[in-house]
Amino acid sequence: MYAVFKTGGKQYRVTKGDKFKIEKLGLEVGSSISFNEVMLLGEGEQVKIGEPLLAGASVEAKVVSIGRADKIRIVKFRRRKHHRKQMGHRQHYSEIEITAISG
Repeated sequence: MYAVFKTGGKQYRVTKGDKFKIEKLGLEVGSSISFNEVMLLGEGEQVKIGEPLLAGASVEAKVVSIGRADKIRIVKFRRRKHHRKQMGHRQHYSEIEITAISG
């Protein structure tokens, strides 16, 4: 069984046991969370599609770790203007593991 749910402005396709990184949730390691914004449930040939969300469907997960992603460099440059600006950014993330999909 798989599901598509929305969190942090992005959509994720998951199955039970998947581990992946999402935007920071503000929870501690080991705590559990339920995502109720499920858009699609599928099992084999059967697919349920929400309009836009499925009522009563949820995805259960637990927080495995919290961290920061690799640094990305941003460079803004204007030729012949003596203008160069450098910035860096490290995005916070929460790594979660899917424990159950219901719906």
